[in-house]
Amino acid sequence: MLLHRPAAERGHADHDWLNSWHTFAFADYHDPAWVHFRALRVLNDDTIAGGGGFGMHPHRDMEIITYVLRGALEHRDSLGNTAVMRAGDAQHMSAGTGVLHSEFNHSPTEPVHLLQTWILPARKGITPRYAERSFANAPAGQLLCLASPTGRDGSIPINQDAEVLLAKFKGGETLTHPLSAARHAWVQVAEGELSLNGLPLRAGDGVGLSQETGFTLHSTGPAQALVFDLP
Repeated sequence: MLLHRPAAERGHADHDWLNSWHTFAFADYHDPAWVHFRALRVLNDDTIAGGGGFGMHPHRDMEIITYVLRGALEHRDSLGNTAVMRAGDAQHMSAGTGVLHSEFNHSPTEPVHLLQTWILPARKGITPRYAERSFANAPAGQLLCLASPTGRDGSIPINQDAEVLLAKFKGGETLTHPLSAARHAWVQVAEGELSLNGLPLRAGDGVGLSQETGFTLHSTGPAQALVFDLP
């Protein structure tokens, strides 16, 4: 079963400094049909104008994974971490018992484009933690593991039986991902155009998969997608 979420049907908020598209219910956007998909609770496609950003604000009991597509994002948190994340970088926070953080565009003039995702945790009340990895130089034509429960293949360990994979295409590649009967997947096209089992998709489109044995992604040009393998 495929559940198609076209880009234009997502929730939308334009705050001048922030242009945000919400795949699932978030802030003032609420749609009972699109609250979450399995453990994937939030999937926001954000463009922050130069000099803009989110001041210090709290989170708890959530796995927060951010992937930067263009520009540079400046991060600070109450754990003492500071970082500037650039295109191709992935960042993770296990909010656990509670953490404060801010996210600002590092440039005063150029926009930063990112996907921020929240995954419901397997266990509440854990000690907060932070990690980051760069996939800027990772090769195209592969499914690269950004995050996983075990930290496999150098990925970021997360507090959930879920994997976050990055699909990168130069053009002409085909990638296949199997799914067992008990697993589900969400595929979010971040950039470019591709097809999923023959279904044409463009940037911003998402597809949920359940009761499928797997799926195939193909792109004829440069593209990126995030794949969430979920319980």
